[in-house]
Amino acid sequence: MRNGLVSAFVPTVVVCQDDRMRSPSIGRRPRPAYPVLLLVAALAAGCAPGDRPASAPGNSWQGPSGLATGAQPTGSAGPTASAAPPTPSPSPTRTDLLHVFPVRAGNVDYHPTHSAYPGTDIFADCGEPVVAVTDGVILEVSRVDRFSRRGPLGPYNGGLAVSLLGDDGVRYYGSHLSEIAAGVDAGVRVRAGQQLGKVGRTGNANNVCHLHFGLSPKCTGHDDWWIRRGVVWPAKYLDSWRKRGNRAPAAEVTAWQRRHGCPKAPSGSAAAG
Repeated sequence: MRNGLVSAFVPTVVVCQDDRMRSPSIGRRPRPAYPVLLLVAALAAGCAPGDRPASAPGNSWQGPSGLATGAQPTGSAGPTASAAPPTPSPSPTRTDLLHVFPVRAGNVDYHPTHSAYPGTDIFADCGEPVVAVTDGVILEVSRVDRFSRRGPLGPYNGGLAVSLLGDDGVRYYGSHLSEIAAGVDAGVRVRAGQQLGKVGRTGNANNVCHLHFGLSPKCTGHDDWWIRRGVVWPAKYLDSWRKRGNRAPAAEVTAWQRRHGCPKAPSGSAAAG
């Protein structure tokens, strides 16, 4: 996973082992599960710097100084801008929010561990829809792939990426996208299940189609890639959402922030994210 996020830090574990986990098919023709060789290849993708050339100069991360969180839209399913500044913070008492699996596909694999820090690589075909896990407001959008093996490692590892501040106060982060949906911009309100982009292999994905998925507190909400890339293990939540359960990560994310605060600088590997 390559996006710039280095946060907390868990012992380095191989990300790309195959757990043979599959999500339920959603309107797609079933296909064989990914072969072990793909996940072995993904180890190279998730655990070593790629050789992707930097893209042309442009806005890398788009993030407003003041986010908007007005009332949830009741009509259109498309992204809509809102007006009031957001106030959510992780709250273990919020239980009414819907959570959905972040990739809408019938052939999905992921492993409960990840290299260097807590996170998950979700393997699916390039082009499969990436969706909002829950209702919330877009914090940051990276529409330009500026990753280069020459560095800097960390800030641009994720290539095309989106971070969402859920109404539960949890920041949900997905990277290595092939494209980001029109209208998905910082400050825009989205709903659970709404498409944010498509699975890809940008950033330091090392040519393996997958979505890097991370959970973290909002903290500054921007330019803190070492937190944004993930601080708590997502697998148990993914397991629930894949089965159409609704396990919520807010309590665990809140507990992490109480213990660690919001670190001002990375303290671990910058080679993944």
